[in-house]
Amino acid sequence: MENLFKNIKIQVNNKIYLKDPETSALGKKIIENSIILINEIGFEEFTFKKLGDLIGSNESSIYRYFESKHKLLVYLSSWYWSWIEYRLVFATNNIADPNEKLKKAITIVTEKIIDDAATAHINESILNKIIIAEFTKAFHTKEIGKENKEDFFYIYKNVINRIVVMINNVNPDYPFAKSLVSNIVEGALHQHFLQDHLKTITNCNETITPTDFYLNLVENTIRK
Repeated sequence: MENLFKNIKIQVNNKIYLKDPETSALGKKIIENSIILINEIGFEEFTFKKLGDLIGSNESSIYRYFESKHKLLVYLSSWYWSWIEYRLVFATNNIADPNEKLKKAITIVTEKIIDDAATAHINESILNKIIIAEFTKAFHTKEIGKENKEDFFYIYKNVINRIVVMINNVNPDYPFAKSLVSNIVEGALHQHFLQDHLKTITNCNETITPTDFYLNLVENTIRK
């Protein structure tokens, strides 16, 4: 997997940024350290001024890449889901059995994330923590209609729709595949959050993972 990712550029909608951060050392530094800082202080407290202080750069230099911290969060979210999609495609491409393919896909979108050494400036494990805590803030905004028309969330929706196809291949008569998968993908983030912060209202713990829960849920829900 690591060797594959070394030769792949994660695709993000170019309408999200003013200048592609992947094209310069400063841009990569902005992405790397924004992940660290948002995880440390939270998105509400995060500012470009604080990020500039952290990386030793003027606040104005960050605005040359992103017009707002909201766009930066959308960028990080898009990068994350694009990375998940690549993992999903590679991991399931050679699995012939529809049930096994679906199980693998659910595992990928619900499991605990480990950092991928192939992307040196992005720690996926820390980014995953941001997605768990902050992702809904990327699209629960007044601008969602406009941003959706500009395909800001295309990759996220694509991840969901790939798994929808897998469910239809297992049971074409199941009528709620899209609702089920969107609940799995976002619900897994919520279960990880509860496991870390509100342990008394989830069964997920040191021995039961969100993946265990959703594999069980899907097996019992779409069974013919």
